[in-house]
Amino acid sequence: MVDVSVSAAFQLNTGEVVDCITTMTEGTAAELVLSTAYSVSAVSVGTYAEGKVITQILQAPSAPNGIAWAYVNRRGSIICVLPVSIDGVASQPCPMPFQFTLQAGDTIQVMCNSAADREFSYSCITNTGVHAIFSGTPADSSGAQLTHILSGQGLGASLTNSRIVSHWATSVDGALLTSGSGLFILNDRGLPIGGTIATNPINLQAKANSMGTCGIGLNFVAQVSTSA
Repeated sequence: MVDVSVSAAFQLNTGEVVDCITTMTEGTAAELVLSTAYSVSAVSVGTYAEGKVITQILQAPSAPNGIAWAYVNRRGSIICVLPVSIDGVASQPCPMPFQFTLQAGDTIQVMCNSAADREFSYSCITNTGVHAIFSGTPADSSGAQLTHILSGQGLGASLTNSRIVSHWATSVDGALLTSGSGLFILNDRGLPIGGTIATNPINLQAKANSMGTCGIGLNFVAQVSTSA
């Protein structure tokens, strides 16, 4: 594994632009802090902008080989999932998926990919305002059943009795994906009732969509199938 630079940029409701950066080892998760090029010290976003609101994502969290997932952390929980990208491959700036007033202690957490990383990441938002990220790494044609990045629980156990209203997924597997070019949400009978395609961040920045969303029951799973 190698150390790389990971960065992102956000605009606040005051008009300020917050430039975040960190050096981290590929294949690990870490916090993005303020760049000392434009601030006095490398502090957490919540410490710097307490009481302010992030309104725009000018640059999604990005790294040389891409970011699997990113989110705003508050007291050990996901308060807001964030879009991700790879260096040099980015779309237009976009609004925050969910706007909230920053608190001291809020941090931006990211998972930095390595060139050989096949991690499949699924970010979603429910009708009750819950934000969640599920991931898994297919190793062969058996694919992977995705689990919550913090709790390790499956989709159904994490989001029972709620409805996904917005989601996106990323994967570098491309043509190897046989589950609708992304993932299928399977009900308690193993039947697909929802899902979304996975964007390959090497080619295009993932964007949130509301297609293939569905209600979630206790034994539902997020399943990724691959041909190899």
